[in-house]
Amino acid sequence: MYKFSKRQTAAGILTLAILASCSTGRSGDDGGGEEESLRPVTFSIAYAAGDMATTQALKAVIAAYMQAHPHVTIKDISEISSSAYLDWLKIKDAVGEFPDLLEMRDTEAFAAAGKIAPLPQELVKLLDQPVQVYGQVWNAPLYETPPQGIIYSKKAYAAAGITSLPQTYDEFLDVQEKLKASGITPLVAGGKDLFHLGFWINKFLIDNVYAADPDWNAQKTAGEVSFTDANVIQAASDFKQLFTRYVDPGWQNIGDNQTVSFLVSGKAAQLYSGPWMFSPIAAADPAFEFGFYAVPDRTGQVKVTGLPSLAGWSFSTEAAGDPVKAAAITDFLQFFFSPEQYGTFLAAINGIPATIVKPVYPVSEPMQEALRILDDPQTVKSRMINNWWGGNTIPQQFRNWYYKLLEELVVRNGDVSSAMKEADREYDRQAREEGLKE
Repeated sequence: MYKFSKRQTAAGILTLAILASCSTGRSGDDGGGEEESLRPVTFSIAYAAGDMATTQALKAVIAAYMQAHPHVTIKDISEISSSAYLDWLKIKDAVGEFPDLLEMRDTEAFAAAGKIAPLPQELVKLLDQPVQVYGQVWNAPLYETPPQGIIYSKKAYAAAGITSLPQTYDEFLDVQEKLKASGITPLVAGGKDLFHLGFWINKFLIDNVYAADPDWNAQKTAGEVSFTDANVIQAASDFKQLFTRYVDPGWQNIGDNQTVSFLVSGKAAQLYSGPWMFSPIAAADPAFEFGFYAVPDRTGQVKVTGLPSLAGWSFSTEAAGDPVKAAAITDFLQFFFSPEQYGTFLAAINGIPATIVKPVYPVSEPMQEALRILDDPQTVKSRMINNWWGGNTIPQQFRNWYYKLLEELVVRNGDVSSAMKEADREYDRQAREEGLKE
């Protein structure tokens, strides 16, 4: 590893992907003579396009691959949509435009429906912690699950007299009060994008529910636990309190990609997100000094996202059944995961490698802290509400419904207990509808 200067912008890193393309890839090493005689092939690709740093990094890799493999055309059908990614995929499927290669986040459901195919073994053997469901590996993770935490302005912290980072959640709330008293909005949140609300919602669910009980979803489906239980009530209450008191009041109209400008311009002191935001922040203002830390729970324990996820690149069943198309997709993914290309991609998004061979790439000071958090044996790692599988699978539409419920809880100053009773009813209804429970 080597140091990443704040002045080395994401755009500069992405340029390296194009420059590296001619020296990377299995079939491009012969100078292109053989490439021209290969059969032309086209396949479509799709990924969740809400995070601009990742989107730009993926577009760079796609361009690099096509430059090195002129017989292959990759049709990028990704788009920033107001719909959740799952809903967008369903629409694409309904209109006959299901992608050949896609970033899959609802693997279990799509595998059960026969829409995606298991990965070829030549790809599985590249992965460090491949996750199985139905006895097969369906995904090649773009990166390992990163921790989420507070990205904070060092200038704002200094101006508010904050000289040490919080060691408990109550101390974290004290920090918010100090920032508020200094005249700055403590937190910005990109609530216009539903997935962004999930960052905080899941932080509190992990702290109060999943860290202690990883099988809570299965118990809920079986009727053994409830959203009205004290631990879930606490999680929802913490979310409501935080958004009511400390988050920029315009959060419903702020997109995830707009949060960077709030931070670097000094409109807000902090953003709760993941390492993928480091590069956009550095690109927006190379002189902006920021740090990163995980928000501890009330006992001082650090609990974060970090367990392997059942998500990543997946082949559509249709593409897997086409030998020419499947070979091209396999070659593209081998190119994507080759150390030089993969290192460039990870550097651009501050990602954590999911491959056995770990590429060398630049690491910033905030990224070093993110890696330290994951490596700390005292850190408890968990998953978001919808990232479990098997008996812990939740109804497919429940995540988005629950996020919207908590959004309304804040906006309407609703009653937490009443909202959680509604969550119980809706979860049970959806679970019965999907056959998860009788």
